[in-house]
Amino acid sequence: MKLPAAKFEEAIKDRPAKKKANDRSLSWLLLLPVLAFFALFNVLPTLWMLGLSFYDYTLTSYKPPSFIGLTNYVDFAKNEQIAASVSRTFIFLILAVIAQTLLGILIGVFFWKNDKMPGRRIALTLFFTPMVVTPIATALFWKLMLDPTFGVINYFLTTWGFERTDFLTNSSLAFPTLIVVDTWMWTPFMALMTLAALGSVPKAELEAAAIDRLPIRRLITSVIWPHAKFILMLGILLRSIDAFKTMDLTYIMTNGGPGDTTELIALSLYRFAFKSFKLGYSSAVSVLLLFIAIALTAIYLYILNAKKKAEQTV
Repeated sequence: MKLPAAKFEEAIKDRPAKKKANDRSLSWLLLLPVLAFFALFNVLPTLWMLGLSFYDYTLTSYKPPSFIGLTNYVDFAKNEQIAASVSRTFIFLILAVIAQTLLGILIGVFFWKNDKMPGRRIALTLFFTPMVVTPIATALFWKLMLDPTFGVINYFLTTWGFERTDFLTNSSLAFPTLIVVDTWMWTPFMALMTLAALGSVPKAELEAAAIDRLPIRRLITSVIWPHAKFILMLGILLRSIDAFKTMDLTYIMTNGGPGDTTELIALSLYRFAFKSFKLGYSSAVSVLLLFIAIALTAIYLYILNAKKKAEQTV
């Protein structure tokens, strides 16, 4: 039986709409496991932590949790030890990320310019090894090397005529030593991001710049930076967030010592949560750290968008 022309045309028109609706339903169905996983392991624990931050709750105490409002946050603001730990963490973040970014850019540019160097792939593989090793293994590895009695670094120092030095118990050397170890571990990451950023620059523009013999300053600002900035800034953001929550290096190598010279905020949070079992107070500290990480991300996005707008107006 043939359909009338009007009904046939109407059925054809309805097909794209039905197909779109089916595709949309299928998309949500495929996303459902990921959304459920995200809600179960991210959203619910975050909401639980936020609610717990308003309670006085110590896991080892016989007292039930009691609502105290913003007291935990006020105590956090008044705690001078925590304030020193936060400032120390920011100093660690700034120095480590700057050192890793500069060294990563230099090494990345070297490998980018020497793309036909013999053994380049093997050199890159070996160079990226520290980034692959777990931080706990790296901390133990460096702790053994820095040992004042049988460490290989002190062996070479005595061979060259220097005195043995205990880097991890010296109050003036422990903190810089952590920065050096973190830089050794994560400079390959910034070099990788630099290679990815430089790889995003179109070859046609580089060849045109070479033909025009652009000065190195104009080559960087006019050709390389507009294409490479997003990936490079993303690497700096990821390293900043990761450096802000560094705990494993300090826990294994110095345990916050000597004194509290290497006590970073993540290690302090660990002590509150898993040593003192002050779950209410540690939840408040975690919430504040979460907001600081969000603030770092917001600053990054603001700077990136501001640069885009400035380039569009020029």
